[in-house]
Amino acid sequence: MATSDIDTVSTSADKARLAAAGLLVVGGVAAFYLLGQQSLWLRVIALLVLIAAAVGVFLTSSQGKELIGFSQDAIKEMRKVVWPTRPEATQMTLYVFAFVVVMALFLWLTDKGLEWVLYDLILGWKR
Repeated sequence: MATSDIDTVSTSADKARLAAAGLLVVGGVAAFYLLGQQSLWLRVIALLVLIAAAVGVFLTSSQGKELIGFSQDAIKEMRKVVWPTRPEATQMTLYVFAFVVVMALFLWLTDKGLEWVLYDLILGWKR
């Protein structure tokens, strides 16, 4: 897994790319509402085209390239994961259910025990 330091936007070209991507997103939303008299499919296509352009511009910036690298590293790590077999998953699920039942019984018995001590023995309310 790649370890990289957190960098800020350094070059003016990257700043311009990020600003252009932001303007394209704002333009897409504005176009969606300004084309209110047109049919819905035309408005949605205009919005999607401008957002796709914004994503394309963002991915050409250094932050976009870092995001692509991070995504590739994450996919590599996910391929290394050893997933449990079906019997192992079933067994662990049953362990969790058994623990939940035991814990629920413990909490119920504790609650009833404290209720008996407080209300019957100390306060005498349930006589």
